[in-house]
Amino acid sequence: MAKREFDESDVKIRPQRRKPARTKDRPDYSSAQTGLVIETDRGRCQVLIENQIVVNSMKARELGKGSVVVGDLVKVVGDLTGAPGTLARIVNVQERTNSLSRTIDDVANSEKVIVANVDQMGIVVAAANPEPKLGLVDRALVVAFDQGIEPIIIFTKCDLANPDQFLKNYEELGVNFFKINKESDLQPLLEKLKSKKTVLFGHSGVGKSTLVNKLAGINIRSTGSVNEVTGRGRHTSSNALAINLDYQGISDQTWIIDTPGVRSFGISHLNPTRVYQAFPEFAKLIARCPKNCSHNEVSCELNLVVENNNFHQFSRLNSLRRLLNN
Repeated sequence: MAKREFDESDVKIRPQRRKPARTKDRPDYSSAQTGLVIETDRGRCQVLIENQIVVNSMKARELGKGSVVVGDLVKVVGDLTGAPGTLARIVNVQERTNSLSRTIDDVANSEKVIVANVDQMGIVVAAANPEPKLGLVDRALVVAFDQGIEPIIIFTKCDLANPDQFLKNYEELGVNFFKINKESDLQPLLEKLKSKKTVLFGHSGVGKSTLVNKLAGINIRSTGSVNEVTGRGRHTSSNALAINLDYQGISDQTWIIDTPGVRSFGISHLNPTRVYQAFPEFAKLIARCPKNCSHNEVSCELNLVVENNNFHQFSRLNSLRRLLNN
């Protein structure tokens, strides 16, 4: 059998693959509405438009994971009627003035933002059941000082124990505090919240959800109990929620933001230099400290405060050093 000779008709040329030409046209978001994110849950966001319409929204893919939190001001497009079954899209997050964030336990120095654009941080602590922890309050204060947020310490369950001894640790910091129980008149606290956005933050089981329900005037958050064996509270809220307190006759710009209870709160993502700004009386001494001074060493210039026997400054120094080491 004669060997067959091939010619050009036997060659099959595969056509060159071409990618679609990339257009220079970009979506026009000029008609996008500005709204306030009041709730995030499982990839969906509730956005308040013009202080009256709540729009169910999802964020644009290009914004990335974890890019939208409660308190953010965002640009929204799509169906903005707020009708059931409709869905809008968040296409832009405006620059934040501040944020409350924590370090994720299993990822070193990885920051997780909880809420943004708040005026005050209500650090909710139980006088007993569970016992108050200095570490959590200290770390929360560090974040507040770092972000320029005014801290407030709110003690709940004061019918079970007296928190005065605990509060002595903070009396030199000038932090406002409130002591409440089930029968307390909340009007003084409401006055402090007036015309502000306040995030409520604390351990699980401290009575934060109960406090939120009383402030809101409705049972908007479920409540739980404390485990008698571990002394830890049970998580009853899984997402952050912003609540308007206009029902009290307070300004419609009065908001409280309830956050899920935490069991740990890392702050290793923060720069301690911002904490110093809350202690201006030590600025000159800190400037003279050795390079990379931890401010808890023998050579630290802050030790002069101890030598001068100034009780007020000594108490402030102890607070500063405790904050930096938590």
